[in-house]
Order: sequence, then structure tokens, then C-alpha cells
Amino acid sequence: MDALNDKKQLRTLGTTNQIRGLLTILRNKETSRADFIFYSDRLLRLVIEEALGYLPFASQDVTTPTGSVYNGVEFTGKVCGVSIVRAGESMENALRASCRDIRIGKILIQRDEDTGLPKLFYSKLPKDISERHVLLLDPMLATGGSACQAVEVLVEAGVKPDRIIFVNLIAAPEGIQVMTERFPEIKIVTAEVDEKLNEKKYIIPGIGDFGDRYFGTLE
Repeated sequence: MDALNDKKQLRTLGTTNQIRGLLTILRNKETSRADFIFYSDRLLRLVIEEALGYLPFASQDVTTPTGSVYNGVEFTGKVCGVSIVRAGESMENALRASCRDIRIGKILIQRDEDTGLPKLFYSKLPKDISERHVLLLDPMLATGGSACQAVEVLVEAGVKPDRIIFVNLIAAPEGIQVMTERFPEIKIVTAEVDEKLNEKKYIIPGIGDFGDRYFGTLE
């Protein structure tokens, strides 16, 4: 964990009681779907806001209603979101709540039954995505396979790796290691880093299948 904290690419939310409290609710298997959605949305908004802080800004002076000059900043580029379908779509509302009229693309990646590797099935991206900073959205980072595949799709579309911020809620150390070694220029913003992956590649202690719990598709 100490080695992960040394990675300049990795940003986590502060370990405040509020963050820990929200994560406790989400991790509890007894939490109702309604509460899971409500508290997920709260935490997702916080993670999105944290990620937005790593976009480029420049100085801007403005005059306040008192006639005083405030030395502020303004965002200097264009940004869009790209969700990894399906769980990543749960993060779109939080992004729209933070960035009015933001454009959002989608990437669908599924495991190939023959090779066991992630395979691209569908992508729809803004035509000018190569000119934008991209918030790549997926609430869980486990092995890093799907996330790396999504980054490759963005790079092939002309997005510079240093303009990609991968935003999620829970990350496994193994996935972080894979992503940061393969793409040393991207940033990862997450709420919390968990202990490990188990033999089934599930994040431990984890949160379960986020998409199933959020969208109500548990069996």
C-alpha cells in the first residue's frame, strides 16, 4: 500500500469519517438498492469533483460585487466523459451534475469466451475527442484489463494519455499496478484502494457487483 501511495498517478479521497461512512453503507450487503443508489451518487459526485481538480487551469482575475479584484482561475481546455458500459453509466449523472452540458461517450468491453481477455464490442466517442481531456468512468478497478483496453481505444482515437483521468470508487492494488505500468502518463482518481484480488479476481473486501446492485439486476 505504501508503494501505491508513492505513485504520482494515483489520487484517493481523504480518509474522512464522511468518506468512510459512505463506503461502509455501500459495502454492507444488507443495504437496500434505494440506499445503495443514493449513497453511491453522493460518493460518485465527490470522486468526480476530485478528478476535475486535476484538469488544467489558468489564472483569471474577476471583479466582485464589492468592487474588489479576486485572483481566481478558469478551466483552459475542453473535457468529456467516457463511461465503460455498463457499470460506468452509473457515474454519468454525477458528471452531468458537476459539468453542465458535458458530452459523454461510451465504450463496451466484454470478456472473450475463447481467450478470456477483454475485447472491444462497441464504442461511440465525440468526434473531437482528440482535442479533449477525458474522464474515463468505471466504478470498479479489479485486474485492470477492461480499463487498459478502454484507454487503448481512447489513444487510438487520438487522445493523449496524459489527458486521460480514470475515475472510480474502489480499486485493487493489482489493477492500479497494471494500469500505471502500462500507461505511466494517465491519472487514477479513486475513493479507496482495497486489500487485494482473490483467486476469482474479486476485489477484497470489495463491494460486490456494482452494476448489479446499482441497476437492480441481482439474481
